[in-house]
Amino acid sequence: MTAPLDISELHWMLDIVQSIDVGVVVLDRDYRIQAWNSFMENHSGRSASQVTRQSLFELFPEIDRPWFAHKVETAVMLGTRAFTIWEQRPYLMRFKSYHPITGLADVMYQNVTILPLRTVSNSSDHVCLIIYDVTNAAVNRLQLETANTQLRTLAIHDGLTGLLNRHHWETCLEHEFARHTRYSSPASLVLFDIDHFKRLNDSYGHRAGDEVIRQVAGVTRQMARETDLAGRYGGEEFVVLLPDTDLVGAGQFAERLRSSIAQLQIDHEGQPLSCTVSVGIACINSETTSYHMLIEEADQALYQSKSAGRNRITLHEAGTLVGH
Repeated sequence: MTAPLDISELHWMLDIVQSIDVGVVVLDRDYRIQAWNSFMENHSGRSASQVTRQSLFELFPEIDRPWFAHKVETAVMLGTRAFTIWEQRPYLMRFKSYHPITGLADVMYQNVTILPLRTVSNSSDHVCLIIYDVTNAAVNRLQLETANTQLRTLAIHDGLTGLLNRHHWETCLEHEFARHTRYSSPASLVLFDIDHFKRLNDSYGHRAGDEVIRQVAGVTRQMARETDLAGRYGGEEFVVLLPDTDLVGAGQFAERLRSSIAQLQIDHEGQPLSCTVSVGIACINSETTSYHMLIEEADQALYQSKSAGRNRITLHEAGTLVGH
């Protein structure tokens, strides 16, 4: 075991480190604590006399010993400082956060500097840890990242349904069409709207109409695969882009969706409501010259479903409309 640091020779330096608002810890090469300033006392709840000559790892079992020892030994071997930052590891020692203004962090976020201490003979018998409380900066960064994530979500999602908004799914459709042009991969578009929605709105009010839209969107989201792109086309009209899906597969998906929505029971102020949808389906093929054309073909099929009595699906197939 290495000899303990002679703290009496550093009394003037300790007066400084006791008053600064960072943690200062001195360890010997066996990771036993030799110095522990007032910052560490205040945040750990342990006095210097309680921790001196104690193992750092026994006092703070949350420290990842192999990782930390590797950081220290590398710093000692190279004779240079090493650093840990909160973005990679939130803290070295788990201290409670005392930031009542933010109130958003339970623990203190920490940056740590590992500094080898050299003797006059140029050997490193001790290591100094300098621990910085960066909770405010970390919380501000995390809040900013959360806000940016929320803004990105709002930018691409419809506020009422949570489905993709028209601008975003149309952009996705454009990309999918470009992928088809390059790789000849199939893709289908399912376009549908809620039957007699205006009548429902007039009879029960807009709140009931909004709830019906939300419920239909919920069923659509549940039935879509992770790779599918479900969006709100506008008003009571919805769209689902099915990548790598031919017309037959899209028809099967649309029929399951139509049937599930028809069975939906929606509670509005204690009164059960139900609805049906009419569906139009089109698939990218060799004659599809643009993604706009695909939308037009699906819209034509949707119109046919409505003209034929609603609550049904119609496929746009080789220039013809086939109802089901």
